[in-house]
Amino acid sequence: MAALTRNKKNRTNSQTPPLNKRTKSSPLKKAAKSQKPPLKKQRRCIPEEKPVIATDEEEEEEIEQSNQGDEGSESGSDFFSDGDGEDVNDDGGADDLLFGSDDEEGTLGSDSDESDIEIKSRAIDKKRKKEEKDAKDEFTMNIKEQPDEFQLPTKKELEAEARGAPDLPSLQIRIREIVRVLSNFKDLRPDGAKRTDYVDQLKADLCSYYGYNEFLIGTLIEMFPVVELMELIEAFEKKRPTSIRTNTLKTRRRDLADVLLNRGVNLDPLSKWSKVGLIVYDSQVPIGATPEYLAGFYMLQSASSFLPVMALAPQEKERVVDMAAAPGGKTTYVAALMKNTGIIYANEMKVPRLKSLCANLHRMGVTNTIVCNYDGRELSKVLGQNSVDRVLLDAPCSGTGVISKDESVKTSKSADDINKFAHLQKQLILSAIDLVDANSKTGGYIVYSTCSIMIPENEAVIDYALKKRDAKVVPCGLDFGQPGFSSFREQRFHPSVEKTRRFYPHVHNMDGFFVAKLKKMSNAMQPTETDKPVETMRQAQVSSSDDDEEAEAIEDLKKPSVANGQPKRESNTKEYKNRQKFPRSKETHKGRRNTRIKSESGSGTVEEPRKQKKKRSQWKNEIAQAREEKRNAMRENAKERPKHRK
Repeated sequence: MAALTRNKKNRTNSQTPPLNKRTKSSPLKKAAKSQKPPLKKQRRCIPEEKPVIATDEEEEEEIEQSNQGDEGSESGSDFFSDGDGEDVNDDGGADDLLFGSDDEEGTLGSDSDESDIEIKSRAIDKKRKKEEKDAKDEFTMNIKEQPDEFQLPTKKELEAEARGAPDLPSLQIRIREIVRVLSNFKDLRPDGAKRTDYVDQLKADLCSYYGYNEFLIGTLIEMFPVVELMELIEAFEKKRPTSIRTNTLKTRRRDLADVLLNRGVNLDPLSKWSKVGLIVYDSQVPIGATPEYLAGFYMLQSASSFLPVMALAPQEKERVVDMAAAPGGKTTYVAALMKNTGIIYANEMKVPRLKSLCANLHRMGVTNTIVCNYDGRELSKVLGQNSVDRVLLDAPCSGTGVISKDESVKTSKSADDINKFAHLQKQLILSAIDLVDANSKTGGYIVYSTCSIMIPENEAVIDYALKKRDAKVVPCGLDFGQPGFSSFREQRFHPSVEKTRRFYPHVHNMDGFFVAKLKKMSNAMQPTETDKPVETMRQAQVSSSDDDEEAEAIEDLKKPSVANGQPKRESNTKEYKNRQKFPRSKETHKGRRNTRIKSESGSGTVEEPRKQKKKRSQWKNEIAQAREEKRNAMRENAKERPKHRK
C-alpha cells in the first residue's frame, strides 16, 4: 500500500501541466522585477554600447524556445523540482529570459532611439568644432610662415631657377604677388624697395611664363596698368569666337540662321551694333563647307573686320577704293552696303593673294568691283589725285592685336619691325588722302585701320597725316570702343586723335583693333615744319650771326665791279650766287673785319689772312675741262676703231 501511494504522488507531480508552473512562478517574477534596478539607468551608464532592440520575429522565436523548454521540463521535472512542486529556477535564468519581454520592452526601445540621436548629434558637433579649430590653427600657421610683405627672390634663387626647368606654379604665384604689390605700391611696398625692381622682375616672369620677348612685354607694361595688362595677356591665350557675316545681296540674316540651325549649327546674333553678324559656338558640319557658304550666303569674317566698313559708311553710286583688299571680306561688305552700285577699286599688291580675292568676289555675287594690282603708295598716280569719294585703308601691320591667332608674334616682332611698318603706313595714308576729292558732295572720307595695338602704328600715323595734309579726325560712328592715346611717354599728339577708337580682346571679346576716320578739308597740301629742308652746320652758323655783320657783308657783295671798262654788279656773277647759297660764317666776318681795322690804324700788327680755298667757280671749270678732255679722248678712240676693223 505504501508503494502505491508513492507512485500516485510521483504520477501527479510528473503530469502537472506547464501552465500551472507559469501561474505559480508569476508572483515570484513580479517580486523579482520589483527588487531588480531598472535597466534604463544601467544602460545610460555606458553610452557607447548600443542597446539591442528585438524585432517581432526574434520575440516569436524566443517564445517558441521557451515553450519547447517547458515541454521538455515535463519529463525531467523530478530532477528540477522540490517536494512542494515549486520550480527551483524561478529566481534564476527563467526570470532573466522572461524579464523585459512585456510592456517595458517598448519603452526601452523608444528611450534607446532618443539616446542614439543625442549621441550622434553630440559626436557631430564635437567633430565640427575640432575641424574648425584645426583650420584656424593652420591658417594662423600659414600667416606666420608667409608674411604680408612680399619679398623679391635673391640673385642666388634666380640663378638656381635659371639652371633648371621653369617651375610654372611658383612663377604664377610670384606674378600674382608682384601684380598685387604694384597695384597699390604706395601702401604694400616693403621698406627700401624700388618700383623698377618689381617691374623688371615682372617682365622676366611674364617672358618665361607666357613666352613673350622683352620688347613686346616692355611696351605693353608701359601702355597698360598691371592689372589690366594681366587681363589682356590672359585674353590673348584664349581663341576668339567664330563669327560670320550675312551677304545681304543674296539673303537675310533671319533666313540664314534658320537654315544653319536645321543643319546642326549652334549660333546667336553677334551683337546689337551689327545687323548682319552671327556668332557660331559649335557646328556638326564644317562651317566653311556648307552649301550656303558655297552659294555665297555668308562670309567667314572676324567681328573686328566689320568695324572699318561700318566707319566708312559707303553710299550708293560712289567711287570707293580698298587699298589692301585681299582676301575680300571688307570689299564684299562695302559692295553689299552699296547694293552693287557705283565702282569699287579693289587693289592688292601681292599677286598670290589675288586668287582668293577674285574667288570671294565671284562667290558673293559682287559685280561693281574692279580688281587691280598696284603698289598702294603709287595708286594716286594711277587712278589720279582727287578722283574718288572714299578710301578704305586696312594697312599691313605687325599683328600684335591677333596674338590668339598667330602666337609667333610673341617672339618674332621687334622695335625695328614696328618702325618699318610705321614708315610704310605713313606713306600709304598720304597716298590715300591724295586719292580722295575734298569737294565730293557725299564723300571725302578716309578710314585707316590696323590689327595692331602699338602706338607707333596707330596714333603716330594719324598725327603724321594731320601734319602733312589738310585733314581732320572725325568720329567713327561707333558707339563702343576706347579712345585713342593723345600722348604716350614723351610723344604728344593732336588732341583730335582721341576720336579714334581702340578695341581689345579682354574688353570687347574681339581681336585687338584700331580704327580712325579722317575728313579731307581741301585738295591743297598743307606745308609743315617737317617739309622744310634740313639745315647744314654752315647754314646754322649763318642764322646765328649778328644783323650788323650780315648787313655789312651784303653791302660788300653789292659793290660794282668793272669788266671791260663797264661797271657790272657782282650779283650777276656766279661767285655772287655761290655766296648767296653758302654765305660766310660769323667767325669769318669778324676775322676779316678785325684785319681791316688793324691795317688801317697802322699799328703794324696785321694778322695774316687765312689760306683761301679754291672758289666754287674754279672747281667747276676744272671739272668741265676734265670732262672735255675725256670726250676728246673718246672721239679719237671712235675714229681709230674702224681702221682696226678694216
